Amino acid sequence: MCPLHISAQITNSKFNPMPASSTRDRLRTNSDSEHKRLPPWLRVKFNNNQAFREVDQLMQTEGLHTVCQEALCPNRGECWGDGTATFLLLGDVCTRACKFCDVKHGRPEALDWNEPDRVARSVQLMKLEHAVVTSVNRDERRDGGAPIFAMLIRRIREQHPGCSVEVLIPDFKGSLEALKIVMDAGPDILNHNLETVPQLFKSVQPQSSYKVSRDTLINAKKLDPDALTKSGLMVGLGENLEQIKETIQDIRSWDVDILTIGQYLQPSKQHLAVDRFYTPEEFEDLKSFSLDLGFKWVESAPLVRSSYHAADQARALSKTYQSRKKEG
Repeated sequence: MCPLHISAQITNSKFNPMPASSTRDRLRTNSDSEHKRLPPWLRVKFNNNQAFREVDQLMQTEGLHTVCQEALCPNRGECWGDGTATFLLLGDVCTRACKFCDVKHGRPEALDWNEPDRVARSVQLMKLEHAVVTSVNRDERRDGGAPIFAMLIRRIREQHPGCSVEVLIPDFKGSLEALKIVMDAGPDILNHNLETVPQLFKSVQPQSSYKVSRDTLINAKKLDPDALTKSGLMVGLGENLEQIKETIQDIRSWDVDILTIGQYLQPSKQHLAVDRFYTPEEFEDLKSFSLDLGFKWVESAPLVRSSYHAADQARALSKTYQSRKKEG
């Protein structure tokens, strides 16, 4: 087995001066700048049924955050209407300012060490079979908040046995120690999104590194070969199809099992503009290309996001589900 890839930590406070108060803005732009009109296949009907309202009420009651809300996910109505949600750990203020993301950035408050208990209780109340958890970046901490992820995985296992757990983690600034804290807790699926092609990395997410993201995915599999690994790409930021396919080949070469590909949508005029909208047919072609490379599961469509159909992936692939079938 190859040695673990260890990335140098990225520490440059001058490179990312955090605003005194949190904000969703990323770019200084002309307020009259024009948004591209959405094509028909990207227009979503919002689902505000009883299940949606129950999830919304539960999040408010427990004082929890979801990436569905904070990142303005276009699938929130569908997922919440089905009684599912992607929990957002470590608060709702990120220490990075990726130019595509609508999560607030700035100086976050101290970690809430009771957060894992509240999220685990919500997972139990929702009777989830598969829980998806992500977080903001907490670059002010040496461990990046990794212990909160580990605590939550263990709390879910204690309070709601049989529920598979997927964690969508930041890169922890390349800290192998932080990654090991998460992997030692035994997530069923370890997700870390690459987001874009290497040629656009610094313009899209300037505080991140293609190499650090690569090493995060490689090391996760080496730390726990039984865990499924997963990554995702956004398209429409200025890349071309050849660059997308080369990046997909990279991801598969890192032994990643699951891939998601979706269309980037501009949250506001203070975020990166959409360069182009890919057609549903192009997404289907990318799905076929990816499956031919050997991915175990590929979600590729305009509205796909990291946790879209995540429960289906877990049902088909995770050992937690397989053991539950045997017991049943």
